[in-house]
Amino acid sequence: MSAPAPASARPVPGPRFDADAAERFARSAAVRQGVVRHTDEVHGWLEERRRAHRFRVERIPFAGLDGWSFDPGSGNLGHRSGKFFTVEGLRVTTSTDGRDRQWHQPIIRQPEVGILGILVKEFDGVPHFLMQAKMEPGNRNLLQLSPTVQATRSNYTKAHRGADVRYVEYFTDPRRGRVLADVLQSEHGSWFLRKSNRNMLVEAVGEVPEHDDFRWLTLGQIGELLHRDNLVNMDARTVLACAPHADPDGLALHRDTELRSWFTAERSRHDVAADRVPLADLPGWKRTEHSIDHEEGRWFGVVAVAVQAGSREVSGWTQPLFEPVGTGVTAFLTRRIGGVAHLLVHARVEAGFTETVELGPTVQYTPANYAHLPDAERPPFLDLVLGADPARIRYEALHSEEGGRFLNAESRYLFLDVDEDQAPLQAPPGYLWATPGQLTALLRHNHYLNVQARTLLSCLTTGAVRL
Repeated sequence: MSAPAPASARPVPGPRFDADAAERFARSAAVRQGVVRHTDEVHGWLEERRRAHRFRVERIPFAGLDGWSFDPGSGNLGHRSGKFFTVEGLRVTTSTDGRDRQWHQPIIRQPEVGILGILVKEFDGVPHFLMQAKMEPGNRNLLQLSPTVQATRSNYTKAHRGADVRYVEYFTDPRRGRVLADVLQSEHGSWFLRKSNRNMLVEAVGEVPEHDDFRWLTLGQIGELLHRDNLVNMDARTVLACAPHADPDGLALHRDTELRSWFTAERSRHDVAADRVPLADLPGWKRTEHSIDHEEGRWFGVVAVAVQAGSREVSGWTQPLFEPVGTGVTAFLTRRIGGVAHLLVHARVEAGFTETVELGPTVQYTPANYAHLPDAERPPFLDLVLGADPARIRYEALHSEEGGRFLNAESRYLFLDVDEDQAPLQAPPGYLWATPGQLTALLRHNHYLNVQARTLLSCLTTGAVRL
């Protein structure tokens, strides 16, 4: 067990849940070294946890999967228990302003709602967040900072017959804490079919037992760590984006009602039909002993791995993973309008969204998938970001996507300052300027902002970026 916190850093009695949550979180974001632990200690602690547990991931053929098999009829890939998830086929048809498009793809179907939860506690008047050193098989460096609890229903109900999920009782038993945020948010809409998780921040009541795989950190410390590549995982970022965040003084270019009306209109003008079809003989895709790939070598593939992980609820297993082709580029273009920071949001259609459209960053693409296109057909603003003047980049870091389902899925995340010539106030169709405060306010509701937008907003709630 880790050493107890020093007496001066003991939790204050009687945690509060009151109207000044945003101010308290801003205070935490301003503290870059913490009361309980020094930020520089985090890297040594993570290395210690790597040495303390055995982690290994190796690719295997589909025939090497234990408990997983392709259905003889549909070709869908599932587990014999009927739990966890299935890999199925999807036929997607979209119609936008009279323009029709259709494609087929594999998709992950996992209808259960998981819990992504971070426990909060004050030390010397500063809110700290209990972060876990968690191994995920798809992360290139395996071990990253994750939420206190990151568990599907199959995990915390022990469908895998593994160990208990630590601290889950704080998020399932209302008597154990006070809820600061609790909202359903989507996962990657391009690879999951209508998948959502509860994103929760809970302030603990009473003492919290310690464990070597967990550390208390301030928002400011996490913000410092968000400048490091592949250190804070996707599940932590999405929860941190939902933290109460004060909107600075100043007028937005568009009133809140105008923003919501524009968003509703965007949802209304896109018709999307996403129909489950058999994975077998999926048009445009080919299956070999080791993978399912697109015939043009783009987008992503489906592969299988064998995993050993000493710190997980189950120490060894096999599973399928989605592996993208190339590194993504995800960016918000930023401008100060009337002295107020604004972000250019994009109303994105993704096949797996529950609500058809969610707000995403200005740019969210894997460049390799569009390299063959002529300039006129390339995605808006992509080349602007790829050729950005380094002096205009406010933030840049490489972050992993969801390591439990995706293998080596990484994106370069950026905030990029632009001017009127590069991104005019009269934005193109499907784009709109909004303030960070307007966007974080939408995160109090389900399914407004996609997971990539939430990653970038977590950089603001933690103070990693100040626009």
